Amino acid sequence: MAAVQDVPGVRAGRELAAAPEWARLERELFAALDRAWPVFSARYTEGDGRLVFRDKLGEGHDDRDGVDDFYEPFFNWPTLYLLGGSTEVLDAAHRHWRGVTTQLAEMGMVVDGIERGYDWFHQGEGLLLYYALCLARPDDAELRDLAVRFADLYLPGGPNYSAEHRVIRAPHTGAAGPRWGFSDHEEYFPWSEALRPYGLPLDWLGITEFDDLKDPEKARAYGREMWERMGRGDVVVNLAVTSLVTIAFLLTGEQRYADWVAEYVGGWRDRLAGREVLPDNAGLHGEVGEHLDGRWYGGHYGWAWPHGLNPVGTATLVGAMNAVLLTGNESFLDLARNPQDVVLKQAEPRTGAQMGTLKKRWQPHLRELDGGPTLMVPQRHDDSGWFDYNIMPTQLPVSLWQFSRAAADFERIEQLRAESTWDWTTVHTQRLKDEAGHEEPWFEYLHGRNPDFPERMLRSALDSSAAKLAAIERDSSAIPSALDIHHWQDHNPVVTEALLQLTTGSPQILYNGGLAQLHLRYFDADLRRAGLPEDVAALVSDIATDHTVVDLVNLGATTRNLVLQSGTFAEHRLDSVQADGQLLPVDGRYLRVELPPSSAIQLTLSLTLRAEKPTMRAPWENEQ
Repeated sequence: MAAVQDVPGVRAGRELAAAPEWARLERELFAALDRAWPVFSARYTEGDGRLVFRDKLGEGHDDRDGVDDFYEPFFNWPTLYLLGGSTEVLDAAHRHWRGVTTQLAEMGMVVDGIERGYDWFHQGEGLLLYYALCLARPDDAELRDLAVRFADLYLPGGPNYSAEHRVIRAPHTGAAGPRWGFSDHEEYFPWSEALRPYGLPLDWLGITEFDDLKDPEKARAYGREMWERMGRGDVVVNLAVTSLVTIAFLLTGEQRYADWVAEYVGGWRDRLAGREVLPDNAGLHGEVGEHLDGRWYGGHYGWAWPHGLNPVGTATLVGAMNAVLLTGNESFLDLARNPQDVVLKQAEPRTGAQMGTLKKRWQPHLRELDGGPTLMVPQRHDDSGWFDYNIMPTQLPVSLWQFSRAAADFERIEQLRAESTWDWTTVHTQRLKDEAGHEEPWFEYLHGRNPDFPERMLRSALDSSAAKLAAIERDSSAIPSALDIHHWQDHNPVVTEALLQLTTGSPQILYNGGLAQLHLRYFDADLRRAGLPEDVAALVSDIATDHTVVDLVNLGATTRNLVLQSGTFAEHRLDSVQADGQLLPVDGRYLRVELPPSSAIQLTLSLTLRAEKPTMRAPWENEQ
C-alpha cells in the first residue's frame, strides 16, 4: 500500500476511567523484560555476542551434539521485539546470533553459517532464533542469503534429498550432506546415563538391558545395528526442515520452495494413506520399514525411541502447518491429527506413580491430584505395543485447533478437558526451556471459563522472569563445560508465552522448529516498526471461527497509532470490524487504529483464514 493512512481505520472513542489491571500488568511485563535481557547478556556473553565458553564441542564420540544449545538461550528475544519490546533487544539478539555462529564455526560445528549435520529435533530448536530474526528483519541480505543456501541443500539436486523417492536421506543432515549414523564413529552407541530412562531403541535384537552396553563389544555391535537400521533413510522429525524452506519462500518469493514443501509433506501424507498410524520412518527407496524389518516404528526420534508422541506430534504439526500456509490445502492437517487421535484411542486413567518418562512438565498438576488418577495416553510403541503413559501434551491439540479453528479439533480438546481430573484454570508458575505449559488455563479463558486468567498469567510471567534474574545474581558456577551447556537456557529471563497468548491470541511457538503462528500482529504506524506502540496494551479474549475479539488500551498521555495485521504473514483477510457499535468493511490484510491518550476500544473482527498470499513484508511495504 502507498501509505498507512490509506488503510481502513477506526478511532478509540472511550476514555479510561481507570487503567485495567491486565493492561497495567502487560506494560509492566514489557518493561521488566527489557530490563532483564541485558543482565543475561552482561553475565554470560562476550563483546562480539558469543557465549562465555572455554571448552570445545565436536570432540570424542558424541561429536555432533550441542549447536542448538548455543542458540537456544536467545530463542525468544526477537519475539519479544515483534510483540513490542525494545529495538535494543532485537539488535542484541542479532549480535548474539552472529557471535554464536562464529563461535561454532571456530569449533568446526558450523560451515558457512550452516550446521554440519544433526537431527532435526535439535536443529529445529537451534533455528528458532534465526527464524524469528528473519521475521523481524526480512530485508536483511545476510539472513536471506543463508536461507537460500541452507534450503537448497534439501531441494532436488541438493545432497540431502532424493526427489525420486521423496525422502531426506538420513536422520542427520546439514552442510556436510547426509551424515550417516549417529556419530562420525561408525560403531558408536550414544550411551549415557541421561538415556537410561528411555530404554533401548532396537528392542528386538536381544540386548534388552541398558547396562549391557557398558561392555565395549556389545556397544560396538549395537552401534553397528543402529548405524544400519536407524542411521540412514528418512524419519518423521525431518518434517521440521519445512520451516527452513518456508522461510526461504517467504524471503525470496521463489515458488520452487513452496512446491518442495508440498511435495515433501505430501510424501509423508501418502505414507499414512491406508494405515492406522503414521509411520515414523522410510528407507532410502521411500519404503516404510525398509531398514527396520518392515516396522512402521523404530525411526530416530520416532514412535519407539526416545520420546515418541512429543517429537512425532510436533513434527507433523510443523510440516502440516507449513504446507497449509503455502498451498491453502487444509487436508494436510490430517497428517497432524493422526498421531493425536491414535494415542487418544489408547488413553486410560492412571496415577502419577504409573507415569512414564517426561514427567517434569506435569509435576505441579499431579500434586493437585494427591495420588489420584487422570487421563493419560501412551507416548511410545515398540514390539510390545503401546507404552510409556503420560498426560497428553496439551500444546499439540491446542496449537492444532488455534491454527485450523475446525470443530473436530475443538472437540478433541474438550474430550481431554472432560476426562482430566486436575483443574484446567490453574496457572502454575513454572518455566521449562520451551516456555510453554499454560495452554489449559488460556483455553479456558478463551471459552469464558477462566475470567481472571490474564492478570494471573501476567503476574506468573513477572515472577518467572524475576526468578531467573535472581538465579543469575546468585550464579557462582564456573564457565559451563561441554557437559553443562543447558546452563544458559536455564537462566534466560525473557518470557513471551503470556504476551503471545494475550496480545496475539496464539500459543507458544512449537519449540522443535515451528514458525510463529500469530492470529493477530501489531505494528507501530508512527515509528514504522513491528510490535505494539509504547503505552499500548492488547487483550485477545476470543478467537472463535467466525469472529475475534480484541481490546486495545492506551495508558499514556500521547496519541498512539497502530496497524493491526491478521496473521503472522498477513495471510488472513480482515472482512469487517465492529467498533463502538459501528460496522466497517475492511476487505484487506490490515486495519489502522488511532488511540488518543488514556483511551480504549474493543474490536470484533470478522476474518477469513488464509485467504491471502503470505508475506513477511511490513504493512507500509505491502500491497493491500
